[in-house]
Amino acid sequence: MTLPAVMPTAALLVASFFTGVLSYAWFGPRQHSSSSQTQPQLSAPSRRLAPGQPLAIREEVDSSDSEEEAGSVDQIRDWTIDDGPFKLVLVVNSELKMGKGKVAAQCCHATLGCYKTARRHAPNCVKSWEYLAQAKICVKCPEESEMWQIREKAEAAGLVTYMVADAGRTQIPSGSRTVLGIGPAPETAFLGITDHLKLM
Repeated sequence: MTLPAVMPTAALLVASFFTGVLSYAWFGPRQHSSSSQTQPQLSAPSRRLAPGQPLAIREEVDSSDSEEEAGSVDQIRDWTIDDGPFKLVLVVNSELKMGKGKVAAQCCHATLGCYKTARRHAPNCVKSWEYLAQAKICVKCPEESEMWQIREKAEAAGLVTYMVADAGRTQIPSGSRTVLGIGPAPETAFLGITDHLKLM
């Protein structure tokens, strides 16, 4: 082999060597995939959290609300779309004089609580409610004692209920019942239960 023929090969080897060195320095060692290797596990997030971190990480640290599921799941009825139209009713405890933002947050808790409970115990109601635009109605309840009575009536009628209890870290005392979520269920199922309450 003549010298001119060897030089391009030597140049390629030298270039490959320096490319590998630079790649190692920049990216670190290469990880070879193998069926026997397991993926590395992510470590738990630190509890010293910055204000801009995602809610999924921050919620245990600065959450101002706690939720309490209420209602006997044994009696829950699972209506079909033929029983519609459907709605979910949010009964707000106006005795607490909550601010608008607080009311909105508590209604979100109640909606999510009802949704998760209904998905397990009344899936046809959830499907029908989702198909028919997911109506949500907010009404005012003058006293907490009446909210408990409404919950009892709703449970007796086979409706999903979810009562939100506040943790007391912001505007109101700990344990205060802020919102009672009922449904989703056919509109006719609420007659005699929440139809006497005024809209928010």
